[in-house]
Amino acid sequence: MNSQKQFDYSKNAELIEKAQKGDKTAMEELINANMGLIRSIVPRFADRGVEYEDLVQIGAVGMIKAVKSYEASYGTVFSTYAVPLIIGEIRRFLRDDGIIKVSRTVKRTAQNAMRQKEKFVSEHGYEPRISELAKLCDTSEEELTEALESAYPMHSLSETVGDEENVTLEGAVRSDDDGINDLCETLSLREAVKKLDEFERKIIYMRYFRDYSQQRTADALGISQVKVSRAEKKIYEKLRQMLTV
Repeated sequence: MNSQKQFDYSKNAELIEKAQKGDKTAMEELINANMGLIRSIVPRFADRGVEYEDLVQIGAVGMIKAVKSYEASYGTVFSTYAVPLIIGEIRRFLRDDGIIKVSRTVKRTAQNAMRQKEKFVSEHGYEPRISELAKLCDTSEEELTEALESAYPMHSLSETVGDEENVTLEGAVRSDDDGINDLCETLSLREAVKKLDEFERKIIYMRYFRDYSQQRTADALGISQVKVSRAEKKIYEKLRQMLTV
């Protein structure tokens, strides 16, 4: 089995083409190489009555579907495209087995978040960030994210829109769109960030999870602001390369 670190991600396109033509070896290599992505998603569904490894296997089914349906013309890197299919496959399994149940507390949090979001937009003219909305709702960012996700049903990209038989959600969503792409990119980015070294991860955490300025990050790490700025540029380039097929 190939390890995640040894895999050359530039091979994705070649392997996908072979797998779509029925090459089982290529399909297996793709699944093994992207297993880290699947395993990064599975913990979101912990404590739902299904064993971890069983969820991993279900997520792998979603990955297989992603391989079979992916087209480079989508303008999206493969890992980003695969994320919603993996999540959808796991959610579909849990839903069909009657395991996913949204608690009243989570529902109330989601409803409150919606109200606070609308109020914020009307007052400021733009949508609040998760960190801002979490403060308004007096809850953690993780709990808020879970609540907001529970408020939106999962839909298949092949599902038709309205009364138009030939128009699907996939065709209706703009390539430069408005939230779905952002979620997928975030999940893929989170997987890529795990591959950074400890120093780089600290910078990302302070700058984008704690909202520290470059100077405050520099003070916390005991280095200069210039070094933080230079490190960020290198991190951006490294992440860009990892997120490219």
